Amino acid sequence: MLRRILRGAGWLLCVLVLLVTVVLTAFRWQAEQREIRTAAEVAPRGGRYVKAADVDVFIQEAGPESGPLVLFMHGTGAWSGTWRPTLDLLARSGFRAVALDLPPFGHSQRPLQADYSKARQAQRIVGVLDALKADKVILVGHSFGGGPTVEAALLAPQRVSALILVDAALSIREDDAPPQPPSALLRGFFAVTPLRDSVVATFLTNPLFTRHLLQAFVADPASATDERVAIYQQPLVIRGSTPAIGAWLPELLSPASASRSEDPAAYRTLTMPVTAIWGALDTITPLAQGERLVKLVPTGKLAVLPAAGHIPQIEQPEQFHRMLLQIVQGEIRK
Repeated sequence: MLRRILRGAGWLLCVLVLLVTVVLTAFRWQAEQREIRTAAEVAPRGGRYVKAADVDVFIQEAGPESGPLVLFMHGTGAWSGTWRPTLDLLARSGFRAVALDLPPFGHSQRPLQADYSKARQAQRIVGVLDALKADKVILVGHSFGGGPTVEAALLAPQRVSALILVDAALSIREDDAPPQPPSALLRGFFAVTPLRDSVVATFLTNPLFTRHLLQAFVADPASATDERVAIYQQPLVIRGSTPAIGAWLPELLSPASASRSEDPAAYRTLTMPVTAIWGALDTITPLAQGERLVKLVPTGKLAVLPAAGHIPQIEQPEQFHRMLLQIVQGEIRK
């Protein structure tokens, strides 16, 4: 009897593995059929490419070139187009607002060596400043884009007049905690490229999953409107998106080396004004992380949006924009 049960369980497991394999393979095939356009072909006409460190970075701009520069960095799965309403708002107030696509997301060139470390991304951000001939900038980083934004502020502090972090995913260690080594299990998974890319094609670059992914990050699922979902989906037709995001995935889940933006001591060296804007209902990077962040920074301030989750700029856009505009105008008056 026991042998029969075990044999049946074994067959069931085999069937489940087969079904999962078929589903993953199907979505990977769909990704290959969908990702056939070049980045330049589908990039918004109002944007342009600038040379930044080792890649050509796609940027979108609004406002007068003579205005104070505010540079925006997006989070996981987003791109410069998700900042468009914010760029237009600041432009109407006289700012030069610029958003960039951090590779591998959006329309920027992907590096040949697939180096997506926070330190390398920071060099690209500073490279954009060089291309814009900017001596001073207010940096704004959201979610996973917050790490590279902090790294850029540490790399070129003399050029950063203020730092604004929006629900930033920084993974700051405790004061006495050493850097954690990469997970051997995850690294083993990442090494199996076909499996890794099939999972990415199923959940991250699959347009059928975009709405569910976006809703997982917000407090109110209704804020994932058709229009916003379409904006997030726009770059998913770019050739090679799935393998590129697959190559980036280790940096999200198990980075090979520790970064300065994870070291609490680094935040105590920041001398520019630092403001954390946080959604009180954020379950991805809970409010407690924002509270700890501003305690580490000598000039840290916290601004909370009570009804927002992880993406306040789309959940409570009017309140977020009012808060952001007040902060940047206050910094310029100093």
